[in-house]
Amino acid sequence: RFIKKTLKNNADEVVVCSKGEKMTLREVFQSMNLTSYDLTVDMLDVHADRNTFHRFDKFNAKYNPIGESRLREVFLKTDNYLNGKYFARIIKEVASDLEESKYQNAELRVSIYGKNPEEWDKLARWAIDGDVYSDNIRWLIQIPRLYDIFKSNKLLNNFQEILNNIFYPLFEATNDPNSHPELHKFLKYVIGFDSVDDESKPENPLFDKDVPAPDVWADEENPPYAYYQYYMYANLTVLNHFRREKGLNTFVLRP
Repeated sequence: RFIKKTLKNNADEVVVCSKGEKMTLREVFQSMNLTSYDLTVDMLDVHADRNTFHRFDKFNAKYNPIGESRLREVFLKTDNYLNGKYFARIIKEVASDLEESKYQNAELRVSIYGKNPEEWDKLARWAIDGDVYSDNIRWLIQIPRLYDIFKSNKLLNNFQEILNNIFYPLFEATNDPNSHPELHKFLKYVIGFDSVDDESKPENPLFDKDVPAPDVWADEENPPYAYYQYYMYANLTVLNHFRREKGLNTFVLRP
């Protein structure tokens, strides 16, 4: 419904800029040979069935409406050409439905990747500018375990950089709310952290005294799940003590 409505009212709004080429919403749909009359819930193919949670590739595919990453980029991203404007509007509509029905609540997940330290401020700015606050919604931050991909694309040198990018801004905002005013506001409604990736991948769970510390973990290989969880847990524990001392809310780890 939201896609159809937006296509009707905002067809000439520029929504994508790839390789210097700008496209309006109408052009995006034309490039897929689609009109708003073609759209059905079945065609979007984003509903979860019992296979969705067993196979990570199927779970991921469900994030692309009609199997098109372009639609995900336009409608389901906080950090895109429109600064996540449509995504915020969808959430506001869902929130007002929840508020109307009174006794329904939602716990929504948004991603922080640990690629760079600006991610937190961007996400918080999106939440504040889009005014996605609701009494019926709380937020969980999911952290995809993508170190190996960032490393192979030369975005990072070692695992410590991911930890810095995830936790540094949180410690700064806790220490001095004025250093990240939007983030400080947003964190009041974040309840915890989740870890996401393909849990069916076989890996060596070995975690002993010889495991390299994060600043020395510079392999191409992804650290095992237990390694991610240990450092998430260790950093969150310290952060929570610090936030408690400052009289701020704390976070749970719910991978």
